Amino acid sequence: MRCQLKSAFTYPARFTAGSGGRILVEFVDLPRVSTDGKDDHEAMEEAMDALGSDLSIRLSRKEEIPAPSAVKRGQRLVPVPLWLAPKLALYLAMRDQEVSNSEMARRLGLHERVIRRMLDPGHASKAEKIQAALAALGKQMTVEVRDAA
Repeated sequence: MRCQLKSAFTYPARFTAGSGGRILVEFVDLPRVSTDGKDDHEAMEEAMDALGSDLSIRLSRKEEIPAPSAVKRGQRLVPVPLWLAPKLALYLAMRDQEVSNSEMARRLGLHERVIRRMLDPGHASKAEKIQAALAALGKQMTVEVRDAA
């Protein structure tokens, strides 16, 4: 079954006042992920870091990646870190289409280890290679910049 939805790679979270004036952040779709910050700015930075850490661990372990739910009133969207989002997009597209690393390598004329590196959160992959892999799966990666909330 092919997923035709556009992936925004943002997850809803609740930002609430915690003890000592700190801002507590809890992710709606990732109940084991939470963090805090001394103010809104630090709380958002810490939230992005916590989100990236959790998703990169899931990616490394080849685990299921929960789809982000729609944001509701009182929640804020936290973006997946830019270093991880393309790798996550490739992983999800390959899983959705049931394409193995070996099959992806064959389609791109590459060695399978190159695909493993593209999916490795700890490896700095070139965006162009990930774009080419996504294109081979009928996907297009774009970047959107918008005003901060």
